Amino acid sequence: MSRKYFGTDGVRGLVGVAPITPDFVMRLGYAAGKVLTANETGKPTVLIGKDTRISGYMLEAALEAGFAAAGVDVMLAGPMPTPAVAYLTRALRLSAGVVISASHNPFQDNGIKFFSAQGNKLPDAVEAAIETQLEQPLGCVSSEKLGKARRLEDAQGRYIEFCKSTFPNELDLRGMTIVVDCAHGAAYHIAPHVFHELGAEVIAIGNQPNGININDAVGATAPEALALAVRANNADLGIALDGDADRLVMVDAAGRIFNGDELLYIMVKDRMATQKVHGAVGTLMTNMALEVAFREMGVGFARAKVGDRYVLEVMQERGWTIGGEGSGHLLFLDKHTTGDGIVSALQVLSALKRSGKTLSECTEDIVMYPQSLINMRVEQGFNWLNNGAMVAEKEAVEVALAGEGRVLIRPSGTEPLIRVMVEAKTLEIAQAMARRIADKVHLVS
Repeated sequence: MSRKYFGTDGVRGLVGVAPITPDFVMRLGYAAGKVLTANETGKPTVLIGKDTRISGYMLEAALEAGFAAAGVDVMLAGPMPTPAVAYLTRALRLSAGVVISASHNPFQDNGIKFFSAQGNKLPDAVEAAIETQLEQPLGCVSSEKLGKARRLEDAQGRYIEFCKSTFPNELDLRGMTIVVDCAHGAAYHIAPHVFHELGAEVIAIGNQPNGININDAVGATAPEALALAVRANNADLGIALDGDADRLVMVDAAGRIFNGDELLYIMVKDRMATQKVHGAVGTLMTNMALEVAFREMGVGFARAKVGDRYVLEVMQERGWTIGGEGSGHLLFLDKHTTGDGIVSALQVLSALKRSGKTLSECTEDIVMYPQSLINMRVEQGFNWLNNGAMVAEKEAVEVALAGEGRVLIRPSGTEPLIRVMVEAKTLEIAQAMARRIADKVHLVS
């Protein structure tokens, strides 16, 4: 499907530049209201949450106006993690949920993403229907049918209790010192409470948002700050979330950083100890070491396109409950309908508690394949499959790797770039093979 506004995770861009402008966002709210509530019998209601970006105030007001014009009531949750909006939408039996966030991007960006009444990200067909509605003029229902807005009381407390409910009743975090990095984002007033109320001694960083410091040298995209804080405080481990708290990166006591691939491996191995895990879903970027390890464990493995929404689609197609990305999006469908950094951290912590092992000990039997990624700028519309030399070189590299590595070439979804990624047994081989392929790309002068 060719989409004009929606990307892999809603509508996103630079604030003040189309489409992230007040007038467009008001039209988007109106269009979404018309589409998402088309089959409603009673008064439709949507929940709006946001992260801590200063532009959230403006975009929230624009969305509220658009929904009201479509005859939709609005509940405002204020700063809330993306997965919290998904949970609350489902728990409160609302028509839809909306999050104003650009996730791990800098504060100058922002975006709008939607959840269905079931707490799931919208399928492509529904996004296409919203885009079609956007082509129609902005309308307004009659005055007696206009939507109203109100604050959702205790959204924070409701979500904290939900997160805690995903942790085993027979376990607690007493005796653990945990550094929690909130990325100055949407979980700043939530994540520290969750881990503290489960018994941990919590040291919070990245919990002083000012509207412009979200993801700035903190959080899951900059875990070095967490590693320093863990070592400085002699903590047992660290947890880093991103701006909207749907990603997770963890750090052990020595300051070693564990990405989503390694955390997914820990969780599959933990679940295999007590139940049959039929399969797990990764992405085209998931490290080949997981594929090999899962095969040896008798666990099925499938790759989805990059993006947690595509991971979720494959999980649902196959009836599997666990999946994730190396970036830290982890999904446990027996716990939540979407990726949730806090809930994911609790699942990993429960695995550590059950095994009595550290993060390092839980991953000592798997060695990640080194990856080399080269981003090459190309002309707009460049299709590498039409570049005979590049196709031939990719095939030659795959023969040379002899099944002990992997090649992935994919275009960027947001920039005129081609990404060449090679995995191999050693970093030297991966780098050399990636360079061989990348050298066949015709650069833009």
